[in-house]
Amino acid sequence: MGIKLTFHGAAGTVTGSLHELQSNGERILLDCGMFQGRRKEAERRNRTLPFPARSVNSVVLSHAHIDHSGRLPLLVRDGFHGPIYTTPATIDLCESMLRDTAHILESDARFVNRHHADEEPVDPIFSMEDAEATMPLFHPVPYHKRRDIGGGITMESCDAGHILGSSSILLTKGQLRLAFSGDVGRPGLPIIRDPESLPEADYLIMESTYGGQTHPPQGEAIFRLEQVVKQTISRGGKLIIPAFAVGRTQQIVLLLHQLINEQRIPAVPMFVDSPLAVNVTEAFRAHPECYDEATRGYLTGGEDPFGFDRLIYIKDAEQSKKLNELRGPQIIISPSGMCEAGRILHHLRHNVGEPRNTILMAGYQAENTLGRKLRDGYTTVKIFGIPIDVRARVECLDELSGHADSGELLTWMEPMVRTLKRVFLVHGEPERSLALKAQIEERYGIDTRIPEPGEMYEL
Repeated sequence: MGIKLTFHGAAGTVTGSLHELQSNGERILLDCGMFQGRRKEAERRNRTLPFPARSVNSVVLSHAHIDHSGRLPLLVRDGFHGPIYTTPATIDLCESMLRDTAHILESDARFVNRHHADEEPVDPIFSMEDAEATMPLFHPVPYHKRRDIGGGITMESCDAGHILGSSSILLTKGQLRLAFSGDVGRPGLPIIRDPESLPEADYLIMESTYGGQTHPPQGEAIFRLEQVVKQTISRGGKLIIPAFAVGRTQQIVLLLHQLINEQRIPAVPMFVDSPLAVNVTEAFRAHPECYDEATRGYLTGGEDPFGFDRLIYIKDAEQSKKLNELRGPQIIISPSGMCEAGRILHHLRHNVGEPRNTILMAGYQAENTLGRKLRDGYTTVKIFGIPIDVRARVECLDELSGHADSGELLTWMEPMVRTLKRVFLVHGEPERSLALKAQIEERYGIDTRIPEPGEMYEL
């Protein structure tokens, strides 16, 4: 018997990764992520699962980003007690990220209930207790180690080069081989190693976030950052960088470290304002085995790659509030990367209306998020429900994208092409997936599908 593959999340959209395998009477999930977008739609999608949680035997997690891991506590709350297989670094990141997500969900629910006391109380999608109950279920599987995950299937992962601990996964049942890309990174990104290609496979589930697009060369990132910093400081403004707590924050800190060491930018105050980013940075420090050669060089020289004299990490909420009282040039890095939650909203509220300031978008912005609206040039945006005119300059640092572009994805999949029977494109907006589908079929002649939510295939 083969494998039944059903697509539930990140099908026709970028976020909410969730794919289901049925084999030998067992149900196995590839990722269990949260959908991000319009808040009411996200709330509706994230509250329920498309199958009974108790029927799931195991989960294989590609990496720690919340759009891939964020519904694991919901799965556990609803009765899942099986193993979650992933890399050791991903487990350490999830420990901070799932707790942080639970804290945000509980805080949002309290806020709504306090301001709508006459309506039926709202419960968080999951609680801190659910997040805590999830952590003992994680089972570490290092790169290149085979592991039986049930249903007659074994898994083996390689470094996807997307964030710390991210993996692409080969699933094998007898002679049948199914590859799952997870999110594929870019060669040459700071800190982490370049993405590794998987061995040959019969079927491939592959992300398509930047299908049909070509990124600027990543080597230009430091020159672009240098330019934006200098221009903002020359105007006497503040540089506000919404950045994902995992990966992007640490990459920007490392580049600023290099620019400071080389005396290429003025020595102004710099802050990483996020308890989550602080905790995640500690996880980065704990896994130097995932570093590339350049980052290991800092350790060899006795330097902390994620710390230097001008940089201050902030956990305390009162300290965070005081940042908005500071005058003069400064740099503030704060999650969330899509500007949908967290302290970045307060920094934007205080700074987006000042022409001297710059908002530097340094990562992918999903449809209907505040970050996407800023990137798309909206002249007025709502922050905490209040319309605010955008007078600050909005710049983009696409060179640091953590996702491979079309050409890089085509190169990454090339070692599998000889044996591939079909490719399934997920994790992309429809036009991006369609563009990549056309390129795959033209270059490699492989049948390529863009599954709809709930669509099932027998492999």
